[in-house]
Amino acid sequence: MIDQITVFLENTEGRLAKLTRAISDAGVNMKALTIAESTDYGLVRIIVDDTDRCLEALAAADFRANRTEVSAIEVPNRPGGLADLLQILDDMDLNVEYGYCFSATDQKAVDVFKIQGDAAASRATFRIEEAGFRVLRQGDI
Repeated sequence: MIDQITVFLENTEGRLAKLTRAISDAGVNMKALTIAESTDYGLVRIIVDDTDRCLEALAAADFRANRTEVSAIEVPNRPGGLADLLQILDDMDLNVEYGYCFSATDQKAVDVFKIQGDAAASRATFRIEEAGFRVLRQGDI
């Protein structure tokens, strides 16, 4: 499991730029970012190299942010890599609440999932790795 920061962001001009500047000014490096939006606000999910420092910087800049544990799983960066992983999760009756992915290298991608029931996700690590996938820890990011 790794830490993800979720920020509730007003859907106003320049707000995303201010968010990323606050993170940058704190010397924190973003590894992944995804945005879901509605009319009034956005939900920004970020993976960074220093979660504590990032949360402190965001609080100081008056952003509402929280930490969430998510599963980050390295998969082959090829057609069907994600489908193979999702089949394993489905076989284990694990429900994915949301997810996103990013390419780490030409050969590897990282799929990030919020799996319903954190305890179930933690217990699934062995079976996921037994199937040939690598479950990442915070230090791997």
